Amino acid sequence: MTNVEQSYSRSGLMMRWAILAFALFLMGTNSFVIAGVLPQIAHDLQVRTTDIGFTITAYALVVAVLAPAAAVTLAHLSRTTLMVAGLAAFLVGVVIAGIAPDYAIFAIGRVVAAVGGAALVPTATAAAAAITSPERRGQAIAVVGIGFTLASAVGAPLGTALSAVIGWRAAMLIVAALAALTMPLLAFGVRRVPLGAPISLARRFAVLRDGRILLPLLTTLFIAAGFNLLYIFSSAVTGYTGTALAALLLVYGVFGIVGNTISGPLTDRFGSRRIGIAFMVVETLALAAVALVGHSFVGLVIAFVVWGLSAFGSVIPVQHRLLAVDSRTASVAISWFSTALYLGIAIAPLAGAASLSAGDTALIPVFGAVATLVGLVAFVAGYALRGRRQSAAEETAAVELAEEAEPPGQGAAQRETPQEAATLGS
Repeated sequence: MTNVEQSYSRSGLMMRWAILAFALFLMGTNSFVIAGVLPQIAHDLQVRTTDIGFTITAYALVVAVLAPAAAVTLAHLSRTTLMVAGLAAFLVGVVIAGIAPDYAIFAIGRVVAAVGGAALVPTATAAAAAITSPERRGQAIAVVGIGFTLASAVGAPLGTALSAVIGWRAAMLIVAALAALTMPLLAFGVRRVPLGAPISLARRFAVLRDGRILLPLLTTLFIAAGFNLLYIFSSAVTGYTGTALAALLLVYGVFGIVGNTISGPLTDRFGSRRIGIAFMVVETLALAAVALVGHSFVGLVIAFVVWGLSAFGSVIPVQHRLLAVDSRTASVAISWFSTALYLGIAIAPLAGAASLSAGDTALIPVFGAVATLVGLVAFVAGYALRGRRQSAAEETAAVELAEEAEPPGQGAAQRETPQEAATLGS
C-alpha cells in the first residue's frame, strides 16, 4: 500500500476515484455532445455544419500534441495543481464557446477547452493509479475510465436531448457550471499525489520503430476515424435531430458499455487477435449497414446496437496487443494509444466534410467502414512481424540502460508501472 493510500479509508479512496471519474465525464461529454448538436450550432453561428466539425479536428489535434508534451515538460508539477489548472482552462473554454457570438470565438473556446483537456485527462488517470496500491491500480484506472465511457453512453445523448429543449448554449453552460463545482473537489479531495517518473523522448519514440507496435497504433487511428465519421455527423447521416437522435446515441452508448464489458473477458480467454478481428469485422459491417438502412428508425436502432457493441469491443484487444508485444516497452507503447486515438478523431471531420461536399451523406458511414477495414488489415499485419529478431524493444532497452547510467539529476529515473507510464504519456 502506498503512503498516500494509507491515509485514505476505502470509502475515501473510492470518493477520490469518483471525483476523477466525474472530471473525465465532463471532459468527454463536452467532446461528444457537439456531435448531436452540429446543425443547431451551425445555424446559430451562420456557418456550415462542416465548419463546426473542423473545431473537433482542432480540439483533437491540440489534445494529441499537448498531452504528451505536458507529460515531459510538466512532470515536476503537482498533479493536483495540474488537474485543477486543466479543469479551469476547460471551464473557461466551454464558457467562451457557449456564449460565442460568432464562429471565430466559438473555435477559440474549443481550443482553450482542449488545452485544459490535454492537462487533465492523462493526469487524472495517472493520479488514480498513483494514489492506489499496485495490486489495485488496474481497478483504479478502470473506475476512473468509466467517466469517459459514460460520457459517450449517457452524457452526449443527455446533452443532445437537453439542447433540444433549452438550447445548445445553455447545455454547454451547465457543463461549465458542473466543472466549477468540481474544481474545489479536485483541489481539496485529491491531494498529495505522488509524482510519476518522467519518460524521456528517446524512450517514447524508440518503440515506434517496431512494426508490432506501430501497426496496432495505426489500427487505433483508423478505427477512431471510422467511428467518429459516423458519430460526429450522425445527424446528417440519419436525418434525425433532437430527442430522436439522442435516443439513437443512447442506444449506441448503452450497448457500447456492454461491448466494453464483454470484450475484456473474451480477449483474456481467446486472445487479442481473434477477438480484435471479430469485433472489427462486425463494426465494418455495422457501419455499412447504416448506409443501407437509410432513414429507417428501426433499422438504425438495430445498426446502432451492433455498432455500439463492436466499436467499444474492438478497442480492448488493440490495447491488449500493445501491452503484450514486449514487457520491457509495454508502458511506453500504450502511452501512444491516446495520441493515435485523438489523431483519428482529428481526421474524421475532414473526411466527413469531403463526403458532404460530394452531396451524399451515405458516403460517411461507407468511408467509416473503409477506415475500419484498413485498421483491421493493419491489426492483422502486426502479427506477421512476430518473428522479427531485432526490434525497437531491444533499442529501447539500450536507451533505458544508458539513462540509468547517467548521474543523478541528468535523466536517471525510477521505473514506473505500465499504468503510470501509459497515463502520464498519453
